[in-house]
Order: sequence, then C-alpha cells, then structure tokens
Amino acid sequence: MNTLLEVSGVSKTFDGFRAINNLSFQIGEPELRAVIGPNGAGKTTFMDIVTGKTKPDEGRVIFGEKSISLLKLSESRIAQTGIGRKFQRPTVFEDQSVADNLMMALKKDRRPWAVLRFRPRPRDHDAVAQLADEIGLMDHLTRRAGDLSHGQKQWLEIGMLLAQDPRLLLVDEPAAGMTPAEREHTTDILVEAAKTRAVVVVEHDMEFVRRLDCKVTVLHEGSVLAEGSLNHVTADEKVIEVYLGR
Repeated sequence: MNTLLEVSGVSKTFDGFRAINNLSFQIGEPELRAVIGPNGAGKTTFMDIVTGKTKPDEGRVIFGEKSISLLKLSESRIAQTGIGRKFQRPTVFEDQSVADNLMMALKKDRRPWAVLRFRPRPRDHDAVAQLADEIGLMDHLTRRAGDLSHGQKQWLEIGMLLAQDPRLLLVDEPAAGMTPAEREHTTDILVEAAKTRAVVVVEHDMEFVRRLDCKVTVLHEGSVLAEGSLNHVTADEKVIEVYLGR
C-alpha cells in the first residue's frame, strides 16, 4: 500500500491553546481509517489543516506520489488535487432532485462558460445511475433532495463527493442522528468506497467504528496517542484513562 497522505510534525495554536501538537501519521491508498478521541483532541483541526481551511504554525502535509505540499495550496486547489470532505451536517441542494444533485457534482470543467454550456451526455447519466446505486438511492433519483430522510441526505452528500472522484475522502461523524439500519448502510458505503481510495472517518460512535473494522488512530491533546485495531487501542491503558474513562 502506497502512502497517500503524510502529516509530519504539525502543530497549531489558537489563542494560547495548542489544538495540534507535533502531529505525525500516514494514510495509505487504498485504506479505510477511523480517527477517534475525546472532544478537543484535535480531530476537526486535523481535517481543517489537510483541506486548507487552517494553516499550521509548523510541520509538513504531503500528498500523493508527487509529494505535493498541501500547505502551499488554497482550499479550492486542494479539492482539485483530489481531497474531498464531508461535514457533519449534510449540505445538498434541497430543491433539486437526487439525480440533479449528483449530476451537478460530477467531475467537470468548472469554468463559468463551461458550466453554462454543459449538457449531460449518456455517459453522464450512466455515471449518475452508478453513483445512485453505490449509495443506495437508485429508487429515489427523481425525488427532491429536501424530502429525503437525514440518513439519505448523508448518503447523497457522500455520493456527491464520490462524483468528484477524490483520492482521499474525509468524513466527519457520518453516523450521527442515523437509525441503526441507516448506520449499517453507511458502513457498507464507506467500506466499498475505501476499496479504491483512502477514506478517513472521524467518529465518536464506537459501535460504528467497530463495524468499519479498520485501523484506528486515537488523538489526544493534538497528537497520536495510540494506533492499531479497535481491540488493540481500546485495551491500551492510556486510551482507557483519557478517552474511555473506565
């Protein structure tokens, strides 16, 4: 497995609070990785740094086989480089159909003139159908996105990110507010997506993390506290002390 993302010696302080403290770890391609840790452990700041929303005080963030430094790029350039991020709350175009949401998200020329001239081709419709099938919304293509359940909106947003064909997908607490059946289906979507790319899931729900059945990185006070299988990290005395509280 090749290293896709390398975070090395990264630190970030906000108003005297050190959110990230000499953070170093690697993500492979393809790989499914869960990132867990108590509130304030630096999980969101880590994602903000990788996607260019926040610039660290020091350290390196290197992406891909060309060793691109993400710290030199804007948020939009980082997205074009192949990094997609899903926030906790789904953001879909509520008044558009599921099919239209996916069509708008397809990886295309984004210049204004090209967008205005865009007319879907048969292969675009095929791509939308394939994405809808992947996320379990094939029977809902004509439905207005605003009428979907919370879980279905989450799947649609994951589908919109997959439409961009990212090499790295960062997903923030996908299981929050879902029914058990929706959580199970979300697991299936993420596991399938991680067969061809890197998927990093930040999550609090330990049962959901267990279902993902992947390598887990535990963050605490902005650095890596433990890493390994869920059974390995949950048996670690330091993790029990700071996170599991037993």
